[in-house]
Amino acid sequence: MNQETNRRSFLRSLGLITVGATAGASFLSSCGSKPSGDQQATADTTAVTPAAPKELFFKISLAEWSLHKSLFDGKLTNLDFPAKAKNDFGISAVEYVNQFFKDKAKDQAYLADLKKRCDDLGVTSVLIMCDGEGELGDADVKKRKQAVENHYKWVEAAKFLGCHSIRVNAAGEGKREDVAKAATEGLRQLSEFAKGVGINVIVENHGGFSSDGQWLSSVIAGTQMDNCGTLPDFGNFCINRTKPESNTPEAWAKTKCLEEYDRYKGVQELMQYAKGVSAKTHEFDAQGNCTDTDYTRMLPIVKAAGYTGYIGIEYEGQTLSEDEGIRATKALLEKAGAIA
Repeated sequence: MNQETNRRSFLRSLGLITVGATAGASFLSSCGSKPSGDQQATADTTAVTPAAPKELFFKISLAEWSLHKSLFDGKLTNLDFPAKAKNDFGISAVEYVNQFFKDKAKDQAYLADLKKRCDDLGVTSVLIMCDGEGELGDADVKKRKQAVENHYKWVEAAKFLGCHSIRVNAAGEGKREDVAKAATEGLRQLSEFAKGVGINVIVENHGGFSSDGQWLSSVIAGTQMDNCGTLPDFGNFCINRTKPESNTPEAWAKTKCLEEYDRYKGVQELMQYAKGVSAKTHEFDAQGNCTDTDYTRMLPIVKAAGYTGYIGIEYEGQTLSEDEGIRATKALLEKAGAIA
């Protein structure tokens, strides 16, 4: 059986290929003789009503990075993203990535257009993931201050769009304790500004020291800011990785993790400060389960922390297309969430 046949078999098992389903149902209903008169009435009154699906303890959002290939290829724009989420996947909450509208943070006409599209669709803007604005844990005081100020425009853009947070990185070079001290200071300064605007500053475990749950938890606690929190990502717990050949998504996908923090321990440590959660997926088995993370084990950790907010789908796999991967992740969240 070739790879394409395996892929189609997997998609069919998830119900993502529905061609012929209606015809099949019609065929089955036509088999045998139809009851008439009293028999028909009896059949109708004894029909079993399907049980309503169990309500999830969380809400589902879509992280824009799940569609990064389409965005980089120009097949989709940031302005198209909310409609794509709602119309193609039935998801009414979105998480933006700043690099897909990098020069628009202060463009009021652009932001107003994006907001109107969301409002017209009934789509909620949840957060903006911010990268490339400098290291908030830089040892150089001037560079760290500049990094903090570089994020101000995204705080204001997030407020305009109706987001509750911006997602930042606690990155820096140096010794573990020195980077922790610098990151704590940088995050405190940014959070002080963001608090005045009514926005949270949340940090994702995103490689290096930040993928150590204990390290990041202590940094967040050290800020002593109630609007500074975390965005636990189920899959970003690689502390040490091989260097990519270039700074592209494809090059990073080929790197290998040399040292990984326990993801279940890490999520549990970060959940006490969580203001968002990221459901990372790469590949799936034949039953639709993520091969990297056991969602039936991970979601109860999230639930035990009392979290009821958004869990954002972030598909980064290579086997399924972006659309297929998003649907597979959504189906997994619904399946595992129903029994959490």
